[in-house]
Amino acid sequence: MRNFRKTIVVMALSACVAFQANAQRLRLAVAGLNHNHVYGILSRYKDGTANIVGIAEPNKALWIKFGKIFHIPDSLFYTDLKTMVLKTKPDAVLGYNEAAGHVKIVEICAPLHIPVMVEKPLAATLDQAKRIQELASQYQIQVLTNYETTWYPSNWDVYNTVNAGTIGSVKRMVAHDGHQGPKEIGCSDEFLAWLTDPVLNGAGALNDFGCYGADLMTWMMHGQKPIAVTAVLRHYKPAVYPKVDDDATVIVEYPGATGEIEGSWNWPFSIKDFEVFGETGYLHALDTSHIVSRMREKIIGSKNVEPLAAPINDPIVYLTAVLHHQISGTDDLSSLNYNMVVMEILDAAKRSAQEGKRIVL
Repeated sequence: MRNFRKTIVVMALSACVAFQANAQRLRLAVAGLNHNHVYGILSRYKDGTANIVGIAEPNKALWIKFGKIFHIPDSLFYTDLKTMVLKTKPDAVLGYNEAAGHVKIVEICAPLHIPVMVEKPLAATLDQAKRIQELASQYQIQVLTNYETTWYPSNWDVYNTVNAGTIGSVKRMVAHDGHQGPKEIGCSDEFLAWLTDPVLNGAGALNDFGCYGADLMTWMMHGQKPIAVTAVLRHYKPAVYPKVDDDATVIVEYPGATGEIEGSWNWPFSIKDFEVFGETGYLHALDTSHIVSRMREKIIGSKNVEPLAAPINDPIVYLTAVLHHQISGTDDLSSLNYNMVVMEILDAAKRSAQEGKRIVL
């Protein structure tokens, strides 16, 4: 039995190494440098685990900034995305620009049959998302959305436990996502400039953090659209964020369940957690890897979850698997199908807050 377990571990490690090797071979292009999440992919370029063949960014000051930090040669930088992709011919383009700019990336890449992965949310508005969906369908390309929480082992453990029928059918979901505020935690000026703009980001905390809960709930409900959305958007810090909401509470109604999405730039600490209440039990993903559970009144549990295996452990490894047709990428947290539902929820939440009423979808 011990030898068998060793064999399984070796096979799992070998598979992970193989996926990582594939990830290194993908020719990746970066669109935009004004999103602070770009530090992740540029760090991977620096350590040799991501092959970046071009970076399109109109702001040359950001060329200098990131070029120095990550030792990027000037030859990789372009001011224009179309010029860059035509010259470098990447396998995929990664969007690290303002949410409203995602549709522009797809408008350039789709006719060239280049897949795209953007940072969450899919777009700033539902109309932009519909345009992205139209282009993806017309040119038959993958358009994926990257969320930090997609790669949390705890969320996957909750998902698998629910699907195994351990706690019965889902009755309520609660997602908390937020922190003290983007300015308070030191986000860069170029990031703040669009993140706090109602046109470039589409909203404030609602789009920035509400999208996490909407994505997780859409996944838990296997892509089912909610029947109605009700939202309250607050403006606690108008002096800091004069143009957008800084706190969002969204109630999402399904035929047999209710979801509560809470996103904020006003909390005393950073949090991304997810709770699921079933008929016979409760699961709470406290962070990336810790879960608290309770079955009825008497059985209380707590555990640390093991790291995820490739290809669902990392955005670039996942992207590689999708492009190599090892997984579909059509019905999961990153998929266009599910993120169109996310955008419908966010759009309905904005309309609910503006109109002061429940929005039926």
